[in-house]
Amino acid sequence: MSPGTYPQTVHLAVYDTLADWETGHAVAHINNPEYQAHPGRYRIRTVGPTMESITTAGGVRIAPDMALADLDPRDSAMLILPGASDYLNGGLTGFVDAAADFLAAGTPVAGICGATVAMAQRGLLDGRRHTSNAAEALSWTGYAGAADYVDEPAVTDDSRAGHLITAAAMHPVPFAREIFAELDLYAPETLAAWTKLYSGDPAGYYELMAATS
Repeated sequence: MSPGTYPQTVHLAVYDTLADWETGHAVAHINNPEYQAHPGRYRIRTVGPTMESITTAGGVRIAPDMALADLDPRDSAMLILPGASDYLNGGLTGFVDAAADFLAAGTPVAGICGATVAMAQRGLLDGRRHTSNAAEALSWTGYAGAADYVDEPAVTDDSRAGHLITAAAMHPVPFAREIFAELDLYAPETLAAWTKLYSGDPAGYYELMAATS
C-alpha cells in the first residue's frame, strides 16, 4: 500500500466477548509511531454493532468510535476482526457481511479465531489460502474452502485485490506480523526484528535497535 493521505484509518471491530489478547499486539503497535516506516500514517478506530459499549471476554468495557452502519471500505485501510465466542450465536454476522464488502472493494481484511469460522460460514474463505485454530474448527461449517486450508499460525491470501489475513487464536504475534506487512508499517528488517523480539527471542531487541538507528 502506498502512504497516501495521513492518517489512514484501520478499523477494529469490537463486540461482546471479544478475545482481548488476539489483536493487542497489532492495535498497540499500529497506534505507536515508534519504528514505523511512515510514523503517523495510521490511526485505529473501533467499530461496534451500535454506539453502545461492549464488554470483552476479559470484562473490559469499550465505547466504540463508530457504529457498523457507518463503516465504509472506501474510508479504511483495513478491517480487523477479533475472535469472540458470540460467533456461535451469530454475533459477528453483520461484521462478516462488512468484511465481504471490504474484500469486494479491494480493501484488506484480517480475522482471527472465531472470526475465521464466521467468515467460513459466509463463504469468504472459499478459494483463498487461509488458516484457523485447526482445520476441524472450520470443517463443521460445511464450507467449500477446505482444500485451501494452510496449517500455519497466520496466512495472507493475496490472490485477489482484497487481501485476506487469517490466524489462529494462539498466535497473536504472527497475526500482527501479517497485518504489519500488509500495511507496510515497518521496513522489512524492522519487521523481522520486531517479530523475533515478540516471539520471545531477546536478540530481536538488539536487531530492532540496529534496524531503526
